[in-house]
Amino acid sequence: MLKNQSYWNIINESNLHLDRRESHMSPVLHELLIQRGITDRKEMDSFVFPKLEALYHPEKLAMIEKAATRIHRAIEAQEKILVYGDYDADGVSSTALLMTALKELGAVCEFYIPNRFSEGYGPNEAAFKQAKKDGFNVIITVDNGISAHHEALIAKQIGIDLIITDHHEIQGELPDAYAIIHPKCSENYPFRELAGVGVAFKFAQYLLGYFPEHLLDFVAIGTISDLVPLVNENRILAYYGLKKLSNTTKPGLIALKNQCEIEGSVTEENVGFLIGPRLNAVGRLQDAHMAVDLLLTDDEEKAQLLAEEIESLNEQRQQIVQEIVEEALAMVDTDEKHSVIVVYKEGWNEGVLGIVASRLVKKFNRPTIVLNINSDTNLAKGSARSIPAFDLFSSCMQMNHLFTSFGGHAQAAGMTLHVKDLSDLENGLNQIIQEQLTAEDFIPVIDINYTIDIHDITESLIAEINQLAPFGVGNPKPIFKISAQPKVVRQIGLLKNHLKLQFEQEDGMMEAIGFHMGHLYSFMTPHTEITIVGELGINEWNGFRKPQMIIQDMKIRDRQVFDYRGKVIRKYELFNEQHKSELALLNKGNEKKYHIPETMQIIYYSTDVSEILEADALYIFDIPDSLYTLQQIVKQVNPCNIFACFNIEKSAYMTPIPTREDFKWYYALLFHRKKLDLRVEYQQIIAQKQWSKQKIWWMSKVFFELNFVTIEDGVIQLKPSPKKQALQSSQTYQQLITRAKIEKTLFYSTYEELVAWFNSCLPAMEMPKEEMSYGL
Repeated sequence: MLKNQSYWNIINESNLHLDRRESHMSPVLHELLIQRGITDRKEMDSFVFPKLEALYHPEKLAMIEKAATRIHRAIEAQEKILVYGDYDADGVSSTALLMTALKELGAVCEFYIPNRFSEGYGPNEAAFKQAKKDGFNVIITVDNGISAHHEALIAKQIGIDLIITDHHEIQGELPDAYAIIHPKCSENYPFRELAGVGVAFKFAQYLLGYFPEHLLDFVAIGTISDLVPLVNENRILAYYGLKKLSNTTKPGLIALKNQCEIEGSVTEENVGFLIGPRLNAVGRLQDAHMAVDLLLTDDEEKAQLLAEEIESLNEQRQQIVQEIVEEALAMVDTDEKHSVIVVYKEGWNEGVLGIVASRLVKKFNRPTIVLNINSDTNLAKGSARSIPAFDLFSSCMQMNHLFTSFGGHAQAAGMTLHVKDLSDLENGLNQIIQEQLTAEDFIPVIDINYTIDIHDITESLIAEINQLAPFGVGNPKPIFKISAQPKVVRQIGLLKNHLKLQFEQEDGMMEAIGFHMGHLYSFMTPHTEITIVGELGINEWNGFRKPQMIIQDMKIRDRQVFDYRGKVIRKYELFNEQHKSELALLNKGNEKKYHIPETMQIIYYSTDVSEILEADALYIFDIPDSLYTLQQIVKQVNPCNIFACFNIEKSAYMTPIPTREDFKWYYALLFHRKKLDLRVEYQQIIAQKQWSKQKIWWMSKVFFELNFVTIEDGVIQLKPSPKKQALQSSQTYQQLITRAKIEKTLFYSTYEELVAWFNSCLPAMEMPKEEMSYGL
């Protein structure tokens, strides 16, 4: 048995079968749409085939007319306009988008991105005062500013008209700015979840007076990278933005795509895993202006150089993240009483701490805060990430007095606080979590959309499923469940840390890849049905295309027997986190012979069966003297997994058992000679009969037990008129026959025969629930 690592939330498909008489879609696509709350045919068509006409007009955004009027006045008067951006992918794409629109209108404009390390997120007083000195009368923030209460007052005092465009959570009262364009501040705007670049796009559209389709490639990058829900307007913008990005003429984006080795159509995965991280890497390690320069440049040579520099920074970022993750893992307290993880250290790069926090959340499934300590200021600054069940933003807002700076969303936040307040923050969050959450909230959940037969997975089905793309938050990629026996199981990768399963289909093999699941290879046994859940896609390699599943989790329901007969069980195989309890079965006195961990309980064949407890795994090292004894122990332990070694030093089964004719010949020799000195004469018998010395001594022992002979000082002598007895009456004879039978059953049997024997000892297994144990 192999337990699933997540709770499997299997959607009740029986409730999804609505009337399809008028549906032109396949049952799979139809049900997937219903699961997304889309039941009307018109709505289904709108979702599968998004239309730009369905976007809301920007005039519905509050204060957009006032903001646009001010910008047009500034353009006419040639007043300098500063676009104040942010250092993440949403921020730099928002900045590039609005700069492009303003330049198209003839504006005198520049952009400014605050330094993550020296200035931090959002507007700051020093930057605004410097802008005034540099002659700027208007500042437009993009992807930031909604919490800039102090900076808005400063702008007013020094004569700058501040226009805020943002999408982040609103903290209390709004800043006293000239104008605020924010979907959550606009009662008449139907969609509240635009990314920062989406808000900037709406403003650009209103300023330009037409729909700027040429800016949609920027919109796709910011929208997908910022992990906003890809529904409603965001779906439409991302859908058409990806098309525009696939055919972009912007030199910076072309160079970036080339650096990412993206060919053909650009997907949401290309943006989320390749383009977005590279743009983010710049602001994580240094000033983010380079990223905006890349997006804005018209010079192909400059674009290539900038893209190469950004690639180098991204590689540095990856190395730094790995180093901090390793250090943070060593600090994590796995005590389940601590519901939140808070780790901090001096010298950590603040720019990558959000990534580190995400890695820790993925590993431990607990809300996580990762902070850098500045010993000069005694401030801790960093990032936090949460689990779906816990609203990190609102919980931290209950302790807002602890922060010198704070902002974010329900699942992610940035913060700065005094080192002395760290324990209060951790204790406060632990208390809130204990009041709000249950143990089940800490189990990662996989929503399984559809159970499918292996033979129904085709390229055409996957193409149909991909009509739901772009996938992301709010529109996750469908998860499928398959149960089948793999034809081939093997470890792949240089470190053998990935797993590949191959399933037989009518027209070939379908592969399933489990990244970082190579350690589960030892849990795969022959002819075992495996249930896997994951995403379906197409594997394209060397001109060939075939369906593929990327595994997210797996389980094996059946009891498993792992065949280590004739092999050495390595020490690392003697413990697995899948097993809550493990027992080692061996003969007394053999403890030092095997590498048994101290954590594993040892039982012996001589142990009173009634004293043996159940366990998940039973490791059988020595072969028993009795099949019945082993049967009783196995039945009592009732293991999910059995590791059969059955170590044999001298095999009875492979030792030729003397035949009745052999015994007759030897008896006749003794009758003729009366007595033999075996120490001297056994060589003659060996030469004549080609018997082994062991065989001669063994037959002599049988005769002795049957009271046919006497043996003294190596001399064997036939007794006068011995009583006739069957050979089977000899204990030695019986032991050899029994031992040979035991070895044949347990050691020399086929794998299938061994499995059948163990199954005959045990009751049928109860089907486990679709869940894992709580905690770490």
